[in-house]
Amino acid sequence: MANSVNDKSIESLISASKSLRLSLQKSQGLGSALEKAGNRFEEINQRLPSLEAAVRPIRADKEALAAVGGHINRAVGPAAAVLKVFDAVHGLEKPLLSDPRSDLPGYLSVLKRLEEALRFLGDNCGLAIQWLEDIVEYLEDNAVADDRYLSNLKKSLKGLRELQDGEGKANLDGGLLEAALEKLENEFRRLLMEHSVPLPMSSSSSLGEQACIAPSPLPVLVIQKLQAIIGRSIANNRLEKCISIYIEVRSSNVRASLQALNLDYLEISIAEFNDVQSIEGYIAQWGKHLEFAVKHLFEAEYKLCNDVFERIGLDVWMGCFAKIAAQAGILAFLQFGKTVTESKKDPIKLLKLLDIFASLNKLRLDFNRLFGGAACIEIQNLTRDLIKSVIDGAAEIFWELLLQVQLQRQNPPPPDGSVPKLVSFITDYCNKLLGDDYKPLLTQVLIIDRSWKHQKFQEKLLINEVLEIIKAIEINLETWIKAYEDASLSNLFAMNNHWHLYRHLKGTKLGVLLGDAWLKEHEQYKDYYVTVFLRDSWGKLPGHLSREGLILFSGGRATARDLVKKRLKTFNEAFDDMYNRQSNWIVSDKDLREKTCHLIVQAVVPVYRSYMQNYGPLVEQDASSSKYAKYSVQNLEKMLLSLFQPKPVRYGSFKGRQTSGKFNNGVTDLRRTTSAVV
Repeated sequence: MANSVNDKSIESLISASKSLRLSLQKSQGLGSALEKAGNRFEEINQRLPSLEAAVRPIRADKEALAAVGGHINRAVGPAAAVLKVFDAVHGLEKPLLSDPRSDLPGYLSVLKRLEEALRFLGDNCGLAIQWLEDIVEYLEDNAVADDRYLSNLKKSLKGLRELQDGEGKANLDGGLLEAALEKLENEFRRLLMEHSVPLPMSSSSSLGEQACIAPSPLPVLVIQKLQAIIGRSIANNRLEKCISIYIEVRSSNVRASLQALNLDYLEISIAEFNDVQSIEGYIAQWGKHLEFAVKHLFEAEYKLCNDVFERIGLDVWMGCFAKIAAQAGILAFLQFGKTVTESKKDPIKLLKLLDIFASLNKLRLDFNRLFGGAACIEIQNLTRDLIKSVIDGAAEIFWELLLQVQLQRQNPPPPDGSVPKLVSFITDYCNKLLGDDYKPLLTQVLIIDRSWKHQKFQEKLLINEVLEIIKAIEINLETWIKAYEDASLSNLFAMNNHWHLYRHLKGTKLGVLLGDAWLKEHEQYKDYYVTVFLRDSWGKLPGHLSREGLILFSGGRATARDLVKKRLKTFNEAFDDMYNRQSNWIVSDKDLREKTCHLIVQAVVPVYRSYMQNYGPLVEQDASSSKYAKYSVQNLEKMLLSLFQPKPVRYGSFKGRQTSGKFNNGVTDLRRTTSAVV
């Protein structure tokens, strides 16, 4: 019985074990199935949004689904047209990235097609975007599409709208238009540079012989090409770029033409010269160079600007020309003239100011025509300032000249009895002022100056002023004649200056104004002072060679010899003293000097020769004869003929910008407070 119970227990255990094993196997199978189901659920979960979006239209309102097709068709049409034009734009890329030099008309034609395509895109992109926005709005309002899908569409459309409305519009072609326009501008520059050649010039001395105005320096075909390029630049709002290139190239070409003239002097500043004499030669060149620049260079540029930009308008091409003229150097010419007017005053400056006025007056019509437009206001202002400074400066110097001559009266006369530089300068200067070259200019300047001051001008005012200046010179001479302590030197000075006035004014315009009686009076004064000079100086020498007591040798030969020695010694001492004093005196005029020396020789040498012939043997045999027979007749005559010679003058050379020295005893500066005329 017990065994039976044990057997049943074992069977029960075995049965339970099998049951547990089956349960475990089922659990493992269920776990595996659950694992597979989890993966499928995850996959289903991921597909649910798209499935939901796919079935959304099915769930949408039937009428909304029916209307969505029309909205889509209206949006797709413009969008498809825009895409087609985009394709066409890309087709233009190859020809537009080529060199326009080989076929400029063809290149411009392709560019025009690109512009038309871009205009279409600009006009229709907005419409296509608007239709697309409308369909997105419809889908959203009618819950026809998924929210995330709509969000992505909105984001894309927003980017397109910003591109279409903002600066990105220019990039619709991917930068192709910009690249094509740059190539055109490079071709514009190339055409200009290849045909812009500096005007050939042989030398500055031949400037006055070039009477004809230089023709337009660009061929007609080149001008037409430039105009065609300008047309496309205007269409794309890039005209200023072409104008900038044109001004740069053409102004550089004018400057290159002017370089051959060596215009470094235009850069001279006030600090680099002391007076007008240091740049006097440059002022004459300045007038020729300015005339050449205006009539040959700026005239050509004026015409060319008109030819190239005439279709655009007067303001454009005149503004272009104004900038070329300014950059090429017209302002430097005007500034040089202004610098001259700002230098310190002296009489020479008056003549130079009149030269500048003459140059400007000669070019007045050209200036008004070339630089009369509003665009040339800077040139106009500087020209007006220059003319005003020239007229003010010239009038001021002229009206002060009399006062400055009068101020010199207080200065001492030349120690050598010569003609003061003031006298020689003023006589020559006044003749120049009355000459055919300067009188009309000075008259015109004084008329303008008086008109600015609301005063009338009559020609006699100029004449009277010059005559007053000469009268002041005469008074100066009278004062200086009395200033010498040595009477002989005073007489020499008087004869020098009276002869100078007669000799240098006779036959001149000033001499005609002064009259024959005035000239004759000074000639007579010269003769008078020559006579007095000889009488009171050299005329006294023969008196030392008296023959008194020698004729009969009453005292014997020894006595006669002693008397001859004494008289020769006295003569030699008087001669040496007079010769040494007068060897430093000067008679400037050669004829007067030779005449005076011959008169001295005639007064002294014949008496000396006769005396030595008669009494020289008395002392020649004496051991100390050289002390008494000191001069041979030939040596004495030679010495007398060498008197009153002008001393050699050393003139400094003018190189570059080196300034010249001041006059000695001459006019160097006319200032209100001080006098510089000695």
